[in-house]
Formats: sequence, structure tokens, C-alpha cells
Amino acid sequence: MPDPGHIIVVCTANICRSPMAEGLLAHALAAEDGPLKHLRVVSAGVAARAGERVSENSVAALKKVGIDIAGHRARPLTQEMLDHALLVLCMTESHRSLIELQASPPPPRLHLFREFLPAGASREIADPFGGPLKLYELSRDEMVEAIPSILAQLKTLPLPPAAS
Repeated sequence: MPDPGHIIVVCTANICRSPMAEGLLAHALAAEDGPLKHLRVVSAGVAARAGERVSENSVAALKKVGIDIAGHRARPLTQEMLDHALLVLCMTESHRSLIELQASPPPPRLHLFREFLPAGASREIADPFGGPLKLYELSRDEMVEAIPSILAQLKTLPLPPAAS
């Protein structure tokens, strides 16, 4: 179980998008000063099979920017994870809707990964599963574009004592 106040990144199977987002966001937080530096990022899937390996193209797309996620193993999203999350970031509206329908209670801070970008920016990150490396790189770049807006949002939240 992650520390209270962790950030959860959610996709479908937890083998493509959310492991990439976890790696990218954790890397960005590690470069921050103050309490953000100590926040933990985890990823999970709404339909994940526990222990499944991360996709090779996800590993390759992040390796190109110096982040190694090869050791990632899929995990299903649980109510316990949601109950202790500071922030839950989904790849698509369907992920958010599924969590809202199935979680009891739903997490108070449930957003899309790209939700904090200025109006007009696309909000969803499409699933690259089974596609060429280029699609995974596009997903990665859409995540990278959103990270500054996520960091800005995190700075507005009350952070748990463990993060300070």
C-alpha cells in the first residue's frame, strides 16, 4: 500500500499509459523543491491483471527520455488505494466514469491527466496498445505536456505531513 497522500495514475490494463505517466510524473516530482519532492506516484488499471509486464514500447518510449520503467508490473486499482490518494489522474473520461460508478466513496480529487491544461487542449490520452513505437511516443509527449499543469495543481493542495 502506498503512503497516505500518494498520487495514482490510472489507465485500463496498467501496462502502457499509466506506467509511463507514473515514471514521468515521479521524475518531475523528484526535481521539485519542498513537499512535492516527497510525494509518491503509483499506477494502476481499472482492468489490470496483477503482475503483467509493462509493454515493450512503453519501456522504449521512456528509455528515450532517460527513464527506466522495465521493472513495472501491472496492478489492479483498489478501493484502498483510492481511499488514501491525494490525487487520482485518469487517461480518459471512461476511466473516470468507471471509478465514479464503482468506488464507494469515489475519491474527491479525480481528474484527467490533461485536465489542468488550458482550454482547447485535448483532455484524453488515447491507448497506444498494439501500435507502433511512434504512438507510444505521442502518448508520452502528451503526458509531458501536461506535467507542468499537474505540478501547479499539486501546489494548491494541502499536502499530507508525510510529504513535508
